[in-house]
This record gives sequence, structure tokens and C-alpha cells, in this order.
Amino acid sequence: MTDLTHAIVLVTGANGGLGAEFVQQALDRGAAKVYATARTPRTWDDERIVPLALDVTSQESVDAAARAAADTTVLVNNAGIGGSAPLLDTSVDEVEHVFATNVFGALRVAKAFAPSLRGGALIDVHSVLSWIALAGGYSASKAAFWSITNSLRLELAPQDTQVVGAHLGYTDTGMTADLDVEKADPADIVRTIWDAVEAGEHEVLADEISRNVRAGLSAPLSALYPALATA
Repeated sequence: MTDLTHAIVLVTGANGGLGAEFVQQALDRGAAKVYATARTPRTWDDERIVPLALDVTSQESVDAAARAAADTTVLVNNAGIGGSAPLLDTSVDEVEHVFATNVFGALRVAKAFAPSLRGGALIDVHSVLSWIALAGGYSASKAAFWSITNSLRLELAPQDTQVVGAHLGYTDTGMTADLDVEKADPADIVRTIWDAVEAGEHEVLADEISRNVRAGLSAPLSALYPALATA
């Protein structure tokens, strides 16, 4: 378990809806300082929040951030980009662009900050689409990221770093602004994730759709993909 009291937290993608909630709720739970990172950091009205430039696709930028925030004890790997076009309608270059942020960028950040997370925590923000391929390259990237998190959990265990994989469905953020679907409140999702971190969990299913899909992974593929039953 990881106590956020007096923790030094770094959040990637802090400008977005989920990111901003991670920042504020960490402070509400007693964090001493939060590094709020983004390619172009915003201004915050709290001296405990330190804006920090970070482009997860650039090793130089990640290395600079790791030096500037070497006191980090809790890392939230939240930065990501969307995309839902079918793979056959998407260029390989476009898919590689999604992977550059969602997979390799997240891994790059985790590797750079791993030494400072001894006795602390790494939170990787996944998606229900890690387990169900409904969004082309985005789903594929989240599935890959999930696998990477499972490996990092084992590799970081000897240094007592809690690694938490967080899965969620549609949430009311800028990434889903154009989708006409029921969406969860980012505040509720982040609250559930922080609760799991403080409870010592390895994985958190932050909403009902994530719990339902996770529970169905052992079923025949046609249960997850009804179109296969009529193909």
C-alpha cells in the first residue's frame, strides 16, 4: 500500500480531465508536492503544484524531467492520445504514432523514474479497451501497455514499488468529447484509483464496464464480439 501523505507525485498528461483530477486529489489526500507535466504546462493556482514540461515521446525531454523531479515517489502514467479508426483504414505510420505515446512513451517515463519510486508507486492508466478490440490502433496500444505494466510490476517488486494498472471505460474528458455515449465523471474514476493505490491493490477496475469486460475474458470470443457468432 502507498500512503499519499507527504508523497511527491508526478502526473503525466496533467492538463487533461483525468490528469487535473489526479493532481488535485493527490493534494487533497496529503501529497506534499505534485509535478503537473504536459508538453505545454498550464498555470496552477497552488504553490504545491509544480508545472513541468514533458514530452513522453522524447527521450531528451523525459531525461530532463527525471532530473528536475528526482524526488518523485509516486508516478501517474496518464498521458495518452486517442484514435478509433479500423486498422485496415489506418496507415501504419498513424498506428506507430499512437504507440509512440501510449506504449513507448509510457515505458520511457517508467524506466526513467523507476529509481526514485523505491518504496513508492507507479500507476499506469489503461482502458477497458486493453481487453476488447473496438478502437483499432488505440485498443492495440492499450493492450500492449497493459502487458508492459504486468512486466513492470514483477520487475519493480524487489525494490518495493507498488505498480497499479487502472482500467476505465468512457470518461467525460476531452478525448471523448465527440462521443455520444454515457460517460463517467473523472472525479469518480480518479477517486477509485487513488483508493486502490492506498489500499495496496495491483489492479483497479474503475467502473462497471471494466469489471464486466474483465470478468468475460475467459468466455468464448463470440461473447466479447457478437459479430463473430453470425459471421
